[in-house]
Amino acid sequence: MMVSDCGTRETLSAWLEMLLVRELGEEWDAINWALFRSAMRRPIFELTNANGLLGSWRAHDRAISISREAATRRPWAETVETIKHEAAHQYVDEILGGDTTPHGPQFRRVCAARGIDARAVGAAAVHADPAAQSARMRVVARVQKLLALAESSNQNEAELAASTAQRIMLKYNLDLQRSDVGQRSACGHVWLGEPSGRIQRHQRKLAMLLLEHFFVQVIWIRVYRPLEATHGSVLEVCGWPENLAMAEYVHEFVLRTIERLWREHRRMHGLRSDRDRRSFLAGAVAGLSDKLRAQRDDAKREGLVWLGDAQVRDYYHRRHPRIASTGHTTSGSHTAYSEGKSAGQSIVLSRPVHGDSTPSTPRALRSRE
Repeated sequence: MMVSDCGTRETLSAWLEMLLVRELGEEWDAINWALFRSAMRRPIFELTNANGLLGSWRAHDRAISISREAATRRPWAETVETIKHEAAHQYVDEILGGDTTPHGPQFRRVCAARGIDARAVGAAAVHADPAAQSARMRVVARVQKLLALAESSNQNEAELAASTAQRIMLKYNLDLQRSDVGQRSACGHVWLGEPSGRIQRHQRKLAMLLLEHFFVQVIWIRVYRPLEATHGSVLEVCGWPENLAMAEYVHEFVLRTIERLWREHRRMHGLRSDRDRRSFLAGAVAGLSDKLRAQRDDAKREGLVWLGDAQVRDYYHRRHPRIASTGHTTSGSHTAYSEGKSAGQSIVLSRPVHGDSTPSTPRALRSRE
């Protein structure tokens, strides 16, 4: 975007805000199509400075107000959740009628059917009784202690600790499937990583690793960067709170580890550029995935077979009922990919990112700032 040298900061701000309001409307269009079968007419959108208010729907003038501060300073995915919430209010008012209670039974049913958070919080959320949540997160604490043991310099000891941690998570999820649904916390979602313009090959492979090995559903969602007026993508992960905590840990750990492996590889081979970095990173994730797949096969021989979780898939499809798959091409050095794959097979999921035995809490479980 080009800005004239004589343009003032106020003019630029007004221009960015105009683009931001337009983007809010386009997000609403996508939500109306995907979640409400295009049943509604687009409302007026406006930005507001109201403190403590993420968004609001005003039926009398068909307007949705969105917090200027939240839309520009917080993750865009939170703004999208706010638009969904207000669109649900609009749907109850204009399409269903009847229940005039702002967050009454009719509104909650509309939200539940579409994976929308019925609370006015905006951020990704997992609803759970605090006591029950604490009990369920104890398994994550146990796994993370094992992962800390996996820091052992003895490769065999490290491998055994990491393998045991993976087996515990598998057994836990199998038990979770057999448990009384009423005793479970609700499914939720978190957003992992920073928005990126182009999804790199190693990022796609890491998303698939989480899907295949860590009991979650994944999807890349489109986000907007209001301060730059550009678009990007961020990874959304859906699942039970315990698995979201592990997925968040694994995602951050793997990204840090493969970058370290690349630096070591570059230094060892005297490479002066990062030309083959992307191929190496993709290979490293593929190598780790192969290793986890072999460990899963060992568990199968013990009779521990994971067939997926229907409730998590249902939650995922309620949030994203019209999923479009897109292909992507790969390029780069085959040699670097192979060398990265070999390095990735040496990765041991070890010490938690937060550096202690306390289970890392996913953003879905954290309170708003």
